[in-house]
Amino acid sequence: MSTTANKPAGQMKQTERVVMGGGPGRGGPFGGGQVGQKASDFKPSLKRLLRRMAPDRARIAGVVLLGVVSVAFSVIAPKILGHATDLIFQGLFGNRLGAEHATKEQAVEAARAAGDGTFADMLSKLDVVPGVGVDFGAVGSVLLIVLAVYVASALAGWLQGWFVTDVVQRTVSDLREEVEQKLHRLPLGYFDRQPRGELLSRVTNDIDNLSQSLQQTLAQLLTSILTVVGVLGMMFWISPLLAVISLAAVPLTMIISKQVMGRSQGLFVEQWRRTGALNAQIEETFSGHALVRVYGRLPEAEERFAEQNEALFKASFGAQFVSGLIMPLMMFVGNLNYVIVAVVGGLKVASGSMSLGDVQAFIQYSRQFTQPLTQVASMANLLQSGVASAERVFELLDAEEESEEPAATGGPGVTRGAVRFEDVAFSYDEDRPLIEDLSLDVQPGQTVAIVGPTGAGKTTLVNLILRFYELNGGRITLDGVDIAGMQRRELRDRIGMVLQDTWLFEGTIRDNIAYGRPSATEEEILEAAKATFVDRFVHSLPEGYDTVISGDGGSVSAGERQLITIARAFLSDPALLILDEATSSVDTRTELLLQHAMAALRSDRTSFVIAHRLSTIRDADLILVMEDGRIVEQGSHVHLLEADGAYAALYRSQFESAVDAA
Repeated sequence: MSTTANKPAGQMKQTERVVMGGGPGRGGPFGGGQVGQKASDFKPSLKRLLRRMAPDRARIAGVVLLGVVSVAFSVIAPKILGHATDLIFQGLFGNRLGAEHATKEQAVEAARAAGDGTFADMLSKLDVVPGVGVDFGAVGSVLLIVLAVYVASALAGWLQGWFVTDVVQRTVSDLREEVEQKLHRLPLGYFDRQPRGELLSRVTNDIDNLSQSLQQTLAQLLTSILTVVGVLGMMFWISPLLAVISLAAVPLTMIISKQVMGRSQGLFVEQWRRTGALNAQIEETFSGHALVRVYGRLPEAEERFAEQNEALFKASFGAQFVSGLIMPLMMFVGNLNYVIVAVVGGLKVASGSMSLGDVQAFIQYSRQFTQPLTQVASMANLLQSGVASAERVFELLDAEEESEEPAATGGPGVTRGAVRFEDVAFSYDEDRPLIEDLSLDVQPGQTVAIVGPTGAGKTTLVNLILRFYELNGGRITLDGVDIAGMQRRELRDRIGMVLQDTWLFEGTIRDNIAYGRPSATEEEILEAAKATFVDRFVHSLPEGYDTVISGDGGSVSAGERQLITIARAFLSDPALLILDEATSSVDTRTELLLQHAMAALRSDRTSFVIAHRLSTIRDADLILVMEDGRIVEQGSHVHLLEADGAYAALYRSQFESAVDAA
């Protein structure tokens, strides 16, 4: 007899995998869920990310155009401002020369005659009128022009930021929508293999990080590159020698950036992987916090959290520290370059080969040249982090989906509920068969009970009816129609299911009952509630059917939550009804009432009941006894007891042990 303990991990259904845990790659109490290691592939992921922005070509063109305008104005401004410096400098020299020299040429000759050739050379390059001071009117006009240029640059930059925000948020919004739709197309097996916290991290944290990275880097990166090009052109125009000196710092900057980026890329990937692992640990522990406290495993949970948190701290510290080295290193290189430019520029002014205004403009350009290089390096690290998150989201989007849906057939014209299994074969792992050559014929209106030890394949059998998994062989028909040829929604619209684990949604009790059939009238909701005894306890609640319950149903008891889920299934009026230990959370008296209600409600529909308590399925039309994925016995309760086989042994083990205990 097969049990969960000796069953291969690949053969476990979802609920079994959750309660295992502790081993690598598994979820479960204190198991955490490991995050797979995968090398970062930056360039393809970046190209794929940029292709997602293709529908916004017009806005992206606007971003580029506005960036060019903004940078052009900001680049030309220092040159204009340098002219104001020249006007002031020339006026000061005019005052210094006084009126003893009629012309500038006379002043130059006098300086040479006095042996001050350097001053004479510098004076010869200035547009000086002896005795005439600073023309503040001309200086004011130049400053107003500079102000207008800077305002125009800022306005273009503001508009560029608006367009960038629009493009990025549209792209991220579309990505979120695509991820949401993808989750609905993934097979159940994908969620079996993924820790819930890790999956949530991809859907939330990684997309948020991608949004922030794109928002901060897209416009800034473009602006920085354009600024480098524009400033470089102005620097060569003013002084090719000083431009070459400034460019000498570029190779050093690139070497530093490459070394730091190469180191930080892997650290950022590790940071987000560790974030997903920590989320999985937190989600798992807090979802089962009652179990953690009951078994006294809080210290162990805290220890595992501390381990995951420490691992995330180390990964985050390494990523942020290494990436943060770029700015101080670039500033050091920039300051060194600034000193060299200032010294050489001063010598050129003294020799008369450059004006003071041009030197001032060039120093500003050297600063403008170094700053965008630093920003490019810094933005590149942010982009690395964003692309690392994009890779994780793309892995989700690239996951294998459920098999392609066939065209809508309309299914059976009138669903009667006849179900037939014909030589069905299925396994979670291709190398380990679970169900082989299973055949079964269920007539409309029959109640079929499925019993057997844990891991025998009971839940798997009903999951195959719902097409949560695809068959490896054979077929299942509903009223003679192969369910593989029906659309999944078309099939599941005809099936109602109540699980052992109750799932309620944020909303009122009325909303939860009507979840499977939103168009139901108030009278139909009340009828379903009364038939399943929900109405009995609802009136004791402050708001009655309008009582708002949380997702975990904390405001009602476990048995009351189960009654609500049963009412939900009955209201949907399915042709097939699947009850997976649906009465396990109700008390004995409520269970007896439910059995009477179910007997009436099952009269016109086929029902599959998975049960461990054999007392609940005595009246079933057909009882299936499963072991190792095979039906070893089938028949009525009386017939199976008379056969004295596996069912009889199970029956005696329950009731005789109860008598002995008494």
